[in-house]
Amino acid sequence: MNPDKARKYFPHITEGRVYFNHASTGPVSVKVKEIIQMLLETRSTSEMDEYEKFLQTSLNVKSEIGKMLNTTSDSIAFTDNTSNGLNVIANGISWKRCDQIILNDVEFPANVYPFLNLKRYGVEIEFVKSHNGVVTAEDIIEKISSQTRLISVSWVQFLSGYRIDLETLGKVCREKGIILCVDAIQGLGAIKLDVQKCSIDFLASGTQKWMLGLQGLAFIYVSESLQQKMIPHNVGWFSVKNAWNFLDYKLELRESADRFHTGTLNTFGIYAMQASFDLFNEFGWDLIEETVLDNTLYFFNELVKEDIHPVLNDYSSQNLSGIVTIKHDNAERIFKELSAQKIHLSLREGLLRFSPHFYNNRDDINRVILALKIVLQE
Repeated sequence: MNPDKARKYFPHITEGRVYFNHASTGPVSVKVKEIIQMLLETRSTSEMDEYEKFLQTSLNVKSEIGKMLNTTSDSIAFTDNTSNGLNVIANGISWKRCDQIILNDVEFPANVYPFLNLKRYGVEIEFVKSHNGVVTAEDIIEKISSQTRLISVSWVQFLSGYRIDLETLGKVCREKGIILCVDAIQGLGAIKLDVQKCSIDFLASGTQKWMLGLQGLAFIYVSESLQQKMIPHNVGWFSVKNAWNFLDYKLELRESADRFHTGTLNTFGIYAMQASFDLFNEFGWDLIEETVLDNTLYFFNELVKEDIHPVLNDYSSQNLSGIVTIKHDNAERIFKELSAQKIHLSLREGLLRFSPHFYNNRDDINRVILALKIVLQE
């Protein structure tokens, strides 16, 4: 990675500050800023209703998402956030009493409440217990029973940064006819994911974190076979085949994931995502992943040298992501002192969470290491 080439797209957060908070909210790049400014100018002065251009942009973005996940654009639909994406599958399955859903006890709430809401139908929720903040594929597989109908799991755990072995989990789910649902928001944009290789049936992800998009836009992936089994809980004028025949009220759903679109899409979010994909494509997914993981490993090694031990210190590189988390009794004080030094991180459940991206370099990491060393000596 050419760090200077990458950093030029983020001038305001690479000069005088260190932004290690992509697991919370990604910054707006120069490319995104420019396309939003262009859109604002266009919509306020000339082409207020440029639907055809927007439609082509939305198709382009769906195609980019498909290429990123190794699937077709017909299996991709837009939504407004990860929670509502997961509600699409939670409410789109014909559940039976005593059907079982497997979750775990270190999930972000977005991947819990849509499924807990099904208990009123007699659906049983099984929580897999974590060990030192980690739930492995093997831990989940051990909990599978004859009643298990769906497993929902975060690809990357939001606290520890642990990346679960989806390929192993997906293989077992496919063999047993279990739906595998994945919350991918903490990995996509930093790490590559192949939904075919991992036998994923359903995936939801917002675009505002590692994908460097805007809040208010997310997407879902629904495998072709699952599309045939799901019944959209919410439908609208844009869910049907002949959407533009306004007075022809035929509820004939589209034969793609577009059936999960109900109405007007997030124009600004989709244009922003096109700009982010332009940025990612300039560098390539292989190089981005390599750089993110190299940053993580370097960060881990430098912390250990200072006798600071990350939560995932004993795990292999296959389980690492872009998140580096530290547990400390004085986490709140350390968070405040680092923030005062213009080092951006998150404080989550008493943990210090750092999440550098591909444009961050070793100078950024060294600055954080030095600041931690000094703060911990106080």
